[in-house]
Amino acid sequence: MRRKKRMAEHGGSCRDWTAGLYADGELFRSRIDMAQYRFGRGEYQYFREPLPRLVQDLRYELYPRLAGVANEWAEMLGLSGFPPELDGLLEECRLHGQTRPTPLLLRYRAGDYNCLHQDLYGEIAFPFQVVCFLSGPGRDYKGGEFLLVEQAPRAQAMGRALRPRQGDAMVITTRHRPAQGKRGYYKVNVRHGVSPVTEGERWTLGIIFHNAK
Repeated sequence: MRRKKRMAEHGGSCRDWTAGLYADGELFRSRIDMAQYRFGRGEYQYFREPLPRLVQDLRYELYPRLAGVANEWAEMLGLSGFPPELDGLLEECRLHGQTRPTPLLLRYRAGDYNCLHQDLYGEIAFPFQVVCFLSGPGRDYKGGEFLLVEQAPRAQAMGRALRPRQGDAMVITTRHRPAQGKRGYYKVNVRHGVSPVTEGERWTLGIIFHNAK
């Protein structure tokens, strides 16, 4: 019983922290109403510079761990590689006019959903992003499965519906992944989204490494 109580208290404190962060307009550069742009229903906000310390730390610490795999993928697909550290990527973004930070906080309430999409904001796009799940399925909300859909060339799409727990983080591809065929590697296009939330409130933190124009 004590363990369950501690977990419940932790869940409540996480919800309170997230809601308090979201309500602080000084932390964000823009708010997006998804229905207005036909992205779905719900809303999210992009953080402004300087990023909150936790978000900044996650962005800088996760990037070098993913850069090696990103360069392996680039080699497989015959694409340009990526710098080993985040500052190098951000400098490339700056040279291409991409200067606005892209980490974001998303809020879904009953009836909200996110259409399948890719988070591309300009010519420079790092192939990975990290999704951090801040709410507990079945406790804080119902529905709201995380969706991944893959589309290989000349093939029907294949989808997955996932239910990560509170505190989980998922690395997904931003645009496509390599797959091996008879004539070498080819691109499998990947999009992600969120199915409709039927009850409660669902919070997600997105760590995107490349900046936007």
